[in-house]
Amino acid sequence: MSFEISGLSFSYGDHAVLEGVDLTVADGELACVLGPNGVGKTTLFRCILGLERPRAGTILVNGCPLKELTIAERAREMAFVPQSHAQVFDYEVLDVVLMSAASRLGPLRAPAAADRARAEEALERVGVAHLAHRSFMQVSGGERQLVLIARAIAQDARSIVMDEPTSALDFGNTARVMAVVRRLASEGLSVIASTHAPDLAYLYADTVLALDGGRVRACGSPADVITGPLLSELYGLPVEVSSLHNDRARACVPACELGTVPNSHKSFM
Repeated sequence: MSFEISGLSFSYGDHAVLEGVDLTVADGELACVLGPNGVGKTTLFRCILGLERPRAGTILVNGCPLKELTIAERAREMAFVPQSHAQVFDYEVLDVVLMSAASRLGPLRAPAAADRARAEEALERVGVAHLAHRSFMQVSGGERQLVLIARAIAQDARSIVMDEPTSALDFGNTARVMAVVRRLASEGLSVIASTHAPDLAYLYADTVLALDGGRVRACGSPADVITGPLLSELYGLPVEVSSLHNDRARACVPACELGTVPNSHKSFM
């Protein structure tokens, strides 16, 4: 198994953020993490990446205990794609992807021809090879996200963690990015991605993990998790879920009347 998370709990001081989270993601699978703001999705990812130390539980990455891996070893096992990327210097797109070689290079070493070839191949795989010599700051939001995915591919890790990879994208770019993510999983990578769109999770994921209050509310196939009753409880408002295209996709819409604000215990933060 590429990711095996068992009994994961985390607290900031006395404030419990995650309690007893279990999740297994095999090679070739895409797992989507759902839940309202503030339920622990980002903290879960920070624990998986080794940026936070859990209070309890274990995390195995490709069979290796995360706590036993060095920073360089973690980078060889898993790559990270953030939801946004603030670039300070005006690098070319190819140079951004070449940054993936850092975990393989020693101090003061420059990327070799093989690293450059790997970066160019990664750009080709996500369909943006034509942008290689464009400024990263001057490409569109969807293209930037594809470049960051190419960087993760070029890192040559077996697993990828994505924090809301489509959060700032329009409809078309969201579809393009998710199609690439789905294809990467189908090619054998294990992928964990968070999303605020249950319909996307249903359409593309193999496994859906629903978090609520830091605990697992449900975990299983999209058909079992993406339901009206569960989404209504999760987000604190009535949600209707309808099957589309012989149940290959589902539309999830709020069922409250237009112009009304439903009562909810959920936070707007």
